[in-house]
Order: sequence, then structure tokens, then C-alpha cells
Amino acid sequence: MITDVTGVLLAGGKSRRMGEDKRFVFVGQRTLFERSCAVLCELFEQVCVVIAQDSPSLQADVPVVRDLIPDCGSLGGLYTGLRWAKTQHIFLAACDMPFLNPEIILHMVRLKDEADVVISRWATRLQPTHAVYSRDCLPVIEEMMKVHNRKIQSMIDHPVLRVRVIDETEIRHIDHDGRSMFNINTPSDLEHARSVYDAGTDPRS
Repeated sequence: MITDVTGVLLAGGKSRRMGEDKRFVFVGQRTLFERSCAVLCELFEQVCVVIAQDSPSLQADVPVVRDLIPDCGSLGGLYTGLRWAKTQHIFLAACDMPFLNPEIILHMVRLKDEADVVISRWATRLQPTHAVYSRDCLPVIEEMMKVHNRKIQSMIDHPVLRVRVIDETEIRHIDHDGRSMFNINTPSDLEHARSVYDAGTDPRS
């Protein structure tokens, strides 16, 4: 059990492209929210869930907190998670990632002292909601919010932050197909995730 990093799960509940609240759609026998929350609770002693200020209430076995600053998307959730956490670092995950891999998360957490941000990248896409962040990021996030820049990826090029990118090659050593990087935004994404699960290629039920 990891005690010096807090698990933070983003579960905003907007789901505009899905057409329904994707937190509660099923992949296998569990909802997306249940699947991702279970992985974080397995790994981290402290876990919290961050939801939007206008999101419907959410029942969970861990603390559920609302965004401290409204309408800032994932950046606002990251800010809220860092403010809530008692630890120097958090691992941020999105609840629409149905195949989170504990071994990859552990690998990233082990690198936390090397950088302010430890972020994964699959193909050419950075995964800002599958990353480790230090509280030292807070001033940068506050600066971004002041200029209405909501893209977490902008932090990667900030001159004051040390960034460690976990690239595709590194990920493949643990997760050959990169399934842990898959996230669900649309009904077709959901069908794909269900087909992967039904094919029995997901080692976690």
C-alpha cells in the first residue's frame, strides 16, 4: 500500500460525447467508476474522487470532493486533488480508463522524486490524466488559470517544472498492447472496451 502518494480519481460527470453519464456504464460486471476506483484503492492508502461543482452527487467508499474552481475541466480537478491531498505527490487518473494497470502506476510512482510531473505518452499523445504530479505544480496551475489556459499538457513545457515522460516503449515493457492508456469518450469506444473484456483479454474482472 502506497502511503506517500494520494490517488485522485477524476469523475466529473459531463460525458458530452457519450450521451449518458459514462461513470455508470458497465464494462464487465462493474461500472467504469467502480473499476478505476478499485484499482486506486488497491494501490493507495489515501484516495479521493473529484467531481464538478454542478455534477450530480456521487456515492463512494472514499471522500468525494467538488472542484474548488468551476469550469476548468481536468486542470481544475488536478488543482483540487493537489489541494486536498496531504502528500507531496498525487497520481491522477480519469474514471473513463477501464483497464488501468497497477504495475504501470507503480512504475510511475517510483519515479516521482525525479520530476514534478511523471506523465505517460502513448503514440504521440500525452496522457495528462494518467500521471503523477507534485504539489510544486500548484503555482504553475494557478498561473494557467489566471490566463484561462485549461490544457494540462501546457505544463509539460513550463520552464520551472521537471518532467519525466513515460513513452510507448517503456509502457510496452509492462503493458504490451497499451490497453491501460485506452479511455472511453464515445459509444464506439465503449463497445470496443466491452469487446476486449468479453474476449477475455482483460486480466482484471
